[in-house]
Amino acid sequence: MAIAKAGATNNTFGSLVTGANVMKVPGLNTLGVSMARIDYAPGGINPPHTHPRATEMIFVLEGELDVGFITTSNVLITKHIVKGEVFAFPRGLVHFQQNNGDVPAAVVAGFNSQLPGTQSIATTLFASSPSVPDHVLTKTFQVGTKEIQKIKSRLAPKK
Repeated sequence: MAIAKAGATNNTFGSLVTGANVMKVPGLNTLGVSMARIDYAPGGINPPHTHPRATEMIFVLEGELDVGFITTSNVLITKHIVKGEVFAFPRGLVHFQQNNGDVPAAVVAGFNSQLPGTQSIATTLFASSPSVPDHVLTKTFQVGTKEIQKIKSRLAPKK
C-alpha cells in the first residue's frame, strides 16, 4: 500500500515522491531493489537531483512528462514520454521530470537499490546546514550575494 494512492502535490514544486524503500518495506532488506510513486500537478516538477546508489527507471501511469538527464560530458538527453512509456536515468547523473500538460501525471519508479538515496541539487547547494558559504556560491554561479540570499531564503526548510 506504500505507493497505492496519489500523493498531495500542493507544494512549491507541484510534485510528491512517495518511496517504497527498505525503510518503509523491511522485506526489501538485502534484495537490492525499491520503488517510488511520483505524482505531478499540471506544471509540477521533480527538480534536478541524483541517486548516488541507483539507476532509476520510470513507467508513466497517467499523463505525460518531459524528462531528461545530463551526462558527465554535460550533454542533455531529453524525451517527451506519455502513458505506458518508460525512461531510464543512469546512476548518479543529474536528472529531472516535469509535467508540462494540463492534467495531473503519475509515474512508478524502480531502482536497483534498496535505498537509492536522493540528493536535490538546489537544496544541497542552497539549504544545507551549515550553509555553503555565499562566496563559494557567488563565484560558482557568477551572481551577487543578494541573488544567493534570495534563493537560500526560498529553499530554507519550513519551520
